Amino acid sequence: MARPSKVGRGVIIQMTVNLPETTSKMEGPLVKQFSVFLPNKVGAMLEVVKLLNTQNTHVVALSVSESTDSAIARIIASDPARVEKLFRERNVPFGVSQVVVVEMREVATQLVKLLAALVMAEVNVHFAYPLLIRPRGFATIALHVD
Repeated sequence: MARPSKVGRGVIIQMTVNLPETTSKMEGPLVKQFSVFLPNKVGAMLEVVKLLNTQNTHVVALSVSESTDSAIARIIASDPARVEKLFRERNVPFGVSQVVVVEMREVATQLVKLLAALVMAEVNVHFAYPLLIRPRGFATIALHVD
């Protein structure tokens, strides 16, 4: 329930959020994410995706951060073991990290609950991005947390 309160000239909306019970352990497997280091040039991402497709492996989540000379593509793939082997064989510069993937049936209410639960657990979100697929028809987000 939202309760407005006045502070100075502005109004702050305070929201009451019903949070899930917390736990000290994370249930379920973490998902392997690849950070691929690319030159910042036209077609670099296409080459990586084509390489994965030659091995019948598909990108299921993607986030790209660029700088002047390079880019980092964060990729979650359908077959992580195959991707790691392929990148090593082809000398593709990459790093691996673990992310948490969360499915949300109703984003409007569940995103605030998810983020509030992370705050309560004093867990920082380093980055987040949506998946390109909807495994069971619901929105899905990948989160890299500490």
